[in-house]
Amino acid sequence: MIYHPYEYQKYAIDFVVDHPAAALLLDMGLGKTSIALSAIEQLMYHRFEVSKVLVIAPLRVARNTWPEEFRKWDCFNGMTFSVAVGSVKERLAALRKEADVYIINRENIPWLIDSSGLPFDYDLVVVDELSSFKNHLSKRFLSLMKVRPMIRRIIGLTGTPTSNGLMDLFAEFKLLDLGKRLGWQIGQYRARYFMPDKTNGRVIYSYMPLPGAEEQIYKKISDITISMRAVDHLEMPKLIQATHKVYLEEHERDKYMEMKQNLALKLPGATITASNVTVLSGKLLQLANGAIYRTDGSLEEIHEKKLDALEDLIEAANGKPILVAYWYRHDLIRIKKRLDACGITCRKLDTDDDIREWNAGHLQVGLLHPLSASHGLNLQHGGNTLVWFGLNWSLELYQQTIGRLWRQGQQESTVVVQHIVTDGTIDERILKILKEKDQTQEALIEALKAEMNV
Repeated sequence: MIYHPYEYQKYAIDFVVDHPAAALLLDMGLGKTSIALSAIEQLMYHRFEVSKVLVIAPLRVARNTWPEEFRKWDCFNGMTFSVAVGSVKERLAALRKEADVYIINRENIPWLIDSSGLPFDYDLVVVDELSSFKNHLSKRFLSLMKVRPMIRRIIGLTGTPTSNGLMDLFAEFKLLDLGKRLGWQIGQYRARYFMPDKTNGRVIYSYMPLPGAEEQIYKKISDITISMRAVDHLEMPKLIQATHKVYLEEHERDKYMEMKQNLALKLPGATITASNVTVLSGKLLQLANGAIYRTDGSLEEIHEKKLDALEDLIEAANGKPILVAYWYRHDLIRIKKRLDACGITCRKLDTDDDIREWNAGHLQVGLLHPLSASHGLNLQHGGNTLVWFGLNWSLELYQQTIGRLWRQGQQESTVVVQHIVTDGTIDERILKILKEKDQTQEALIEALKAEMNV
């Protein structure tokens, strides 16, 4: 297939070619991979500025998405690539193979740099999903920083740069520019742009931006950053989001409140405890969804309100395919049990075969875990309705999962996202927080939106 880039893609390609360090904050569906490949092709074959490229990506994206882009477009057929995933033996063989571009999953970066014994002689590195390097203390970040001075060119790609707020930008941009814009130390960054928010004595749990800090941060990084939203450049389907509330019976709510107030829940033959706020959050999420793990690993079912709501939503869809996002393993078990009893065809979307079955329209319900299937999956051909059975705190996973359906190539004029929310529980708080985080991220995107004269 002949590659005819849109004007916004041409702009992004030129930007990457002209900037040794570049951050592309592009919405899902805007073609980040093809943009990066086009820039690599120019730098390698026309400008002769790079000779060996490393692409770091989520596992499924490394294994499937990048190779598919190489094969899809005629202009990249002359480039050679090698995918370094799998066992140590398979990775070593792939990295020793002669190629222009080497593709590795992000989990293996510490192995590549610290343990593989291979020289790190890549003169261009592409970090696909730059946001996965937002933790400045993570092994992958620390390992990559060891060799960062040796990298002459670097490209950071993501659609969710601030999934947990502006603090995420410190590590992401330190990786890109070695601390030139936002500082070398996290303490300096915090002191300059943030103030303590939630505290307990001298312990600081969170920070909030100082007045005017957001604009200052955006200005600092603007020279190496462009951002684009899909709705500005593509004919996107209309996104409709709705909340389907369910209500607990009094005895069910009493159990929820007992856990919330006492950090413990007494059940027949067992007491479930939460050791800290993080554990409590997880326990409350489980209770809101309808079941909770005992300390011995067995399952205690509390209510079926969300299962009833999911059944109603599937029935209302009148045979149209529905994608269901779940979080806990017991959610998956209980959903499958209920749908099997109703005679509804469902499958967990885990393998490439599962995804093909979904996109072919052979599944009435696809069950999706955000962690395993948020990045790099094209699911828009199988349906246009997503139901969140259980929420989680991550804006990145939330937006990326929605983006599996709400993207270019969606055949329907609308994409519907339904949130099943248990009234009076942590569900409501999480949905509110996700919206607040989204506002912060939208402010960044807007502030850095590329001004193109096209």
